[in-house]
Amino acid sequence: MKTNSVENTDGVDLRIISLLQEDSRLSFKKIANRLGISVGMAFNRVKNLEKKGVLKGYTVILDSVKLGYNLTAIIQIQAEGGHLTEVEREISKSANVIAVYDTAGSFDAALVSKFKDGVDLTAFIDHLRAMPHVKQATTIVAFNTIKEDCVKLPIT
Repeated sequence: MKTNSVENTDGVDLRIISLLQEDSRLSFKKIANRLGISVGMAFNRVKNLEKKGVLKGYTVILDSVKLGYNLTAIIQIQAEGGHLTEVEREISKSANVIAVYDTAGSFDAALVSKFKDGVDLTAFIDHLRAMPHVKQATTIVAFNTIKEDCVKLPIT
């Protein structure tokens, strides 16, 4: 069997991952039936993927608009030298922030966030710009979502 040396996964593991991405509620029996393996093997493979940190958790896919989160914002941040990690750590605490990325170019980081409306977005941007060590923040508001997978919303 061909293996991926980085995560030491093989074709069976990758097929299990693919199935669980489509439906994380699949039972070990259904996984086994679809892949033509034993239930015990399916169980052991999933547990091993969890142990290695490949499978970090199981979740649902939400429709953000149906839950009232009508605004998606991509915000680019420029931090004062040496403080990027500190700024990113603080930004990551916000429930509205669903992703934070280090970037190359004019900005140091980009974040993707969800808001119910422009008032919430404006309050967040004001907070962001007032944070220590944030030199600049530029916001791009998405007006149409073409593809979006695995979004964690700030449901309270």
